[in-house]
Amino acid sequence: MPNYWIKNGIINIAQQLLTVFFGFLSLYILVRVLSPEEYGTWVLFLATVSVLETARNGLTQEALVKFLASGKPQDKKEINTATFVINMGMTVLIAILLLTIGPWLGHSWKSAEINTMFHLYLIALVFSAILNQVNCIEQAHLSFTGNFLSNTARQFIFLGFVIYCWINKTPAKLQTFVLVQVLSVGIAMLIALLYSYKRIHYSLKFDKIWGKKIFNFGKFTFGVTLSTMLWSTTDQMMLGSMLSKTASGIFNIAVRISSVVDIPALAMATILYPQSSKIAATKGEADIKHLYEKSVGIILAIQIPLIFCLLLFSGVVIHFLGGEKYDESISLLRITLLGGVISPFIRQGGTILNSTGKSKLNFYILLILIVVIIISNLILIKSFGIFGAAYSSLVSGLAGFLLSRYFLKKNFNINTRRSVYYAVQFYPELVKKYLTNKKQPPINI
Repeated sequence: MPNYWIKNGIINIAQQLLTVFFGFLSLYILVRVLSPEEYGTWVLFLATVSVLETARNGLTQEALVKFLASGKPQDKKEINTATFVINMGMTVLIAILLLTIGPWLGHSWKSAEINTMFHLYLIALVFSAILNQVNCIEQAHLSFTGNFLSNTARQFIFLGFVIYCWINKTPAKLQTFVLVQVLSVGIAMLIALLYSYKRIHYSLKFDKIWGKKIFNFGKFTFGVTLSTMLWSTTDQMMLGSMLSKTASGIFNIAVRISSVVDIPALAMATILYPQSSKIAATKGEADIKHLYEKSVGIILAIQIPLIFCLLLFSGVVIHFLGGEKYDESISLLRITLLGGVISPFIRQGGTILNSTGKSKLNFYILLILIVVIIISNLILIKSFGIFGAAYSSLVSGLAGFLLSRYFLKKNFNINTRRSVYYAVQFYPELVKKYLTNKKQPPINI
């Protein structure tokens, strides 16, 4: 068991670190290749397709991992087939939706080219559906190497094109960036297939029973994923319509930099889900309680020093990445970083609720948070301009923490103060274990 956490924890943290590194490098170059208005358009485009694509994945992703990880070997072919059919059906519906709402979004954000960008991205939706399914199959087998290689290739290809444009001072249209995204997703899909093809087994017949079971489980995780994405991108979208595309770009820079502190939480959530699914099926409340409290404690121990460093050097970081034309992002970054202290409680709480079959409850919690962030954005953006979006994020984050804490206590008797205790104990235990000769019990979760 310790090898599972150590090996896959390292792989997932490495993937998250590379994602952030590639993201920062592309951010550094994009703000120099594109005008603030063009960068704002790119931000709004990515926010839209990310919401739809991630929500689509949410319908089958967690169901596939859960049922493959805990199901019987003879059922796995039917599970894979049912998931694939649902996946492709959702892809078609999302493509129709994009074609329908594209002109309206272009008008709302005063961008004539964004509708064309949506049209070009449709083929990437098919590639990403297959990529996500293959990655989930590998994850259900408690392996993450193929995920790491495919996602790294996807990001590296786009970054390589951005660097090419910058070095050669080649003007590139936003539509060209979209085409490169399509290419990168296609290559990532091929890499994932080549790495995991031995684990991919399908039935030629669609099993209605498994299809119904996956859909019934996934309809709430779909709602959870969609709600999560809307919760994290609503502020940028509302800034684009209430203020300007440039305001969305300025706010996005702060959000992307503050996302560094979420690396431990994202990595832990990826490896926590299949493990908590198994615990929910074979063990009891006490094990889930310990799993949550210890994992959040470890995340906090790693995350808080990152938050402190970014708060201390926020001006240096913003000026280095975005230049002086994004000075407003400095104060925005300081505000958004404060939310990083409570984000592990919310994120890991959602993972526990989903993996233990309480995705319906998680969905309702997120619906409440979306209402909170929309209302607070409408009030605070009008009152404080671009800073209102940052204040709104804090308000909704605090609401999320309180709701998550209440329902985790009610369902699993989870004590958030224990997580703080584990966070305080993390580094002393680490020092005793690795830097002294005294034998200490391993830091397990």
